[in-house]
Amino acid sequence: MARLQRTLSLGSVVLFGIAYMTPIIVLGTFGILAQSTNGMVPAAYLAALVAMFFTALSYGRMAAAFPVAGSAYSYVRKAISPKLGFLAGWAVLLDYLFLPMAIWLIGAAYLGTAFPSIPQPVWVLAFIVITTLINVVGLKLANTVNALLMVVQALVLVAFVVLCIHYIGGDASKPLWTLAPFFDGKMQMPMIMSGAAIACYSFLGFDAVSTLTEETRDPRRTIPRAIMLITLIGGLIFVGVSYFVQLAHPSSQFDSVDSAAYEIARNIGGDLFVSLFLVGLIVGQFASGLSAQASGSRLLYAMGRDGVLPKSFFGTLSDRFGTPINSIVLCAVVALLALKLDVTTSTSFINFGAFLAFSLVNLSVIFHYWIGGEKRGVRAWVLFLLFPLIGLVADLWLMISLDHLAIMLGVGWLAVGCVYLAWLTGGFRRQPPEMDFQEAV
Repeated sequence: MARLQRTLSLGSVVLFGIAYMTPIIVLGTFGILAQSTNGMVPAAYLAALVAMFFTALSYGRMAAAFPVAGSAYSYVRKAISPKLGFLAGWAVLLDYLFLPMAIWLIGAAYLGTAFPSIPQPVWVLAFIVITTLINVVGLKLANTVNALLMVVQALVLVAFVVLCIHYIGGDASKPLWTLAPFFDGKMQMPMIMSGAAIACYSFLGFDAVSTLTEETRDPRRTIPRAIMLITLIGGLIFVGVSYFVQLAHPSSQFDSVDSAAYEIARNIGGDLFVSLFLVGLIVGQFASGLSAQASGSRLLYAMGRDGVLPKSFFGTLSDRFGTPINSIVLCAVVALLALKLDVTTSTSFINFGAFLAFSLVNLSVIFHYWIGGEKRGVRAWVLFLLFPLIGLVADLWLMISLDHLAIMLGVGWLAVGCVYLAWLTGGFRRQPPEMDFQEAV
């Protein structure tokens, strides 16, 4: 039987993870976070980074224990129970299925601001149609392409920060170094956590490298290290960029909250830089949306192939293109919800599934190492009980900090998953089929 070749190094895996996170998204969602935190975006990103740090530790522990693809689904299934593992996979499916919608909605918001004569729904539909056609025909992104896209994003981010610093330096009333974006006497922790709950959208995908386990050299060491590096590098980028952008525009008021960075780009760099910024953002969003739709459709195909979802619909490939057309089209249809949702609700809705999966992974560390492995001693107490508990509490806190509509939609999605699990297992009397993720992504 053919096997995937272990050719990826630590650097390659980290590059994949950072590219999947789309660093330029820190600018794409800046206005939403500024409004929700009352102008303290860096504080929200710092809070999100702390929560994601402990969760990343748990992902690393579980990746070392179970060096197989499948991420949260596999870890929870093996450490706690197959049924709870299914619900973790169902939560992950929420991310994969709806993430393209949020990505295209952000891109459409900026294009709508740049070209106000064209209705925003037109841009949404254009994103959906073009990426769907490409994914139906088939897509294979080489490492060099990922690297090129990363270079484009990095150049735009660096230019944005440099222009922010130049803009700040031209105003004597604005200090370049201050703790005000992180802490001041007016800050309200519920608002910061509400912003952090949205900011975690930028971290989605740090765990996606676990799907590369079968292609990575020495995965027990490489994958955990990659997960931590991706989380820290991404977090530092988000905190650092948002800090200088916040200093350049301390107000939380914008002409359009969904495309606030467009307004800031014009203030700090003029019309020419606005065009360059827009190109960089759209390139990042298009590539990210293309990848997210491809990944989501492959996950649906894997679930259909293994009988977790109806095989006749999800478990088939196109005879002509060899791609899961039904799953790709379903992702496109789901993305049409972007015509009725705003960026805040869509990103929060997706985060509900992420926080649920993250919470269960933290719990898996406790079950596998502390309870099942009976690890004891001060070091074990810190690594296998205290740290995952901190991650668990942080993720649950972020989950309840989401807006009410997002929580309602997330709970509804979870309820549908429970009903489907009951049907799949004959009233919970048997175990659910096991998903095979080796070929899923």
